[in-house]
Amino acid sequence: MVMASSTQFMLVAMVAVVLPSVAMATQYMVGGDSGWTVNYDYVGWANGKTFYVGDTLVFKYNPGSHNVFKVNQTGFKDCVTPDPNEALTSGNDTITLAAPGKKWYICGVGDHCLNKQMKLTITVEDSSPFPAPAPAPVPTTTVAPAPNSAHAFSVSRFLLPMALAAMAALF
Repeated sequence: MVMASSTQFMLVAMVAVVLPSVAMATQYMVGGDSGWTVNYDYVGWANGKTFYVGDTLVFKYNPGSHNVFKVNQTGFKDCVTPDPNEALTSGNDTITLAAPGKKWYICGVGDHCLNKQMKLTITVEDSSPFPAPAPAPVPTTTVAPAPNSAHAFSVSRFLLPMALAAMAALF
């Protein structure tokens, strides 16, 4: 029973550390229901959104009609595309925001960037405003109760619900 309790504790501790960071990341569909398309107000779309490291941008479009390039500020301003091999072209391109700072994206097809406003700039913040989860307590060595002890049963029976309740309080 003590081994089962230790295993449950470690499982709950791992979930408590990993789950909040995964659950807090946001996936943004660039352009909302319109997707990545010409003559769309991407400045307005990004307005009021706060992007954090770990969030993802999804560019949805008809393959062959558009593409996505990550560019620098000059490439964004002047609609200059990098090497064609750097284009994302699947029509369902996902970019994970891995570092804080300004990010610039353009479409490199025809005049889509220059004359049809197919360009997006965002600022990525360093971390989510949610507090980081408390570190998991380090298990200590204790004397195990006798195998037929009711105490050992109660620890394993109530440990998981208590841990889940504590995690629910974080959200």
